[in-house]
Amino acid sequence: MIAATPTTYEHIALDEQGIPWIKAANTKVVELVADVKAHGWSPEELVFQHPHLTLGQVHSALAFYWDHHDEIDADLARREADVERIRAEVGESPIVAKLRARGQI
Repeated sequence: MIAATPTTYEHIALDEQGIPWIKAANTKVVELVADVKAHGWSPEELVFQHPHLTLGQVHSALAFYWDHHDEIDADLARREADVERIRAEVGESPIVAKLRARGQI
């Protein structure tokens, strides 16, 4: 169970680090936002893709996002930068190198 601070959004609580979570769903608001940005999914499609969520939870998460989009977009940008940094540190995987050498990618 995540220690949570209530918000004015019925289905959203902040954890001890201030990260917004969907209550009782083990899902961060930023995860749904990433799905919307990557795939253009509607609230109904988010429910289809995340069947443990209700439409009310999804709408609450999206409302929270639109009221706090600067912070959540900054979090997404930070996560993307972290991924790129790690990719650069790790380098190309052996399987990718092998496929590239064969001209398969």
